[in-house]
Amino acid sequence: MLKKPKLIAFDLDYTLWPFWVDTHVDPPFRKANKWYSRNGQVVDAQSRKVKYYKEVPSVLKQLHNEGYVLAVASRTGEIDGANQLLKLFDWEKYFTYKEIYPGSKTTHFQRIKTKSGIDFSEMLFFDDEHRNKIDLNTIGVLMILVDDGVTQELIRKGLENFSEQYGSK
Repeated sequence: MLKKPKLIAFDLDYTLWPFWVDTHVDPPFRKANKWYSRNGQVVDAQSRKVKYYKEVPSVLKQLHNEGYVLAVASRTGEIDGANQLLKLFDWEKYFTYKEIYPGSKTTHFQRIKTKSGIDFSEMLFFDDEHRNKIDLNTIGVLMILVDDGVTQELIRKGLENFSEQYGSK
């Protein structure tokens, strides 16, 4: 039987979407007007389309439907913009915990642990920055390095890795 995490967390920049929200796009964000050629698409203040990685919506929906508690742990100074995108992409409904602010990932996860009561060894995290893996190893959060956005295959491998690491404990 596979050991499953109680909580799965995601970084945002270069993990759920292919940009840094604080430098590569211009908040505020909005849905394009229906008469506009980008009908219903999310655009930034310059009317440039804001995209996410293709598989992210289906990944979040599936994990949520399977009963996983989902969280965001993002180190960004563009707190309002990040939250606005989560809302406009209709992803807010999937996340029980959101820690979005500048600072250490260990601080993000300390707060998630305090709010959720879930131990670090029951958490799985997806992020594109190797330095966070080093930090989180010290507190026992398993981090999976994301190379080119979250995919179904990466989630599968992450869940297998979690089961292998914590299955016998």
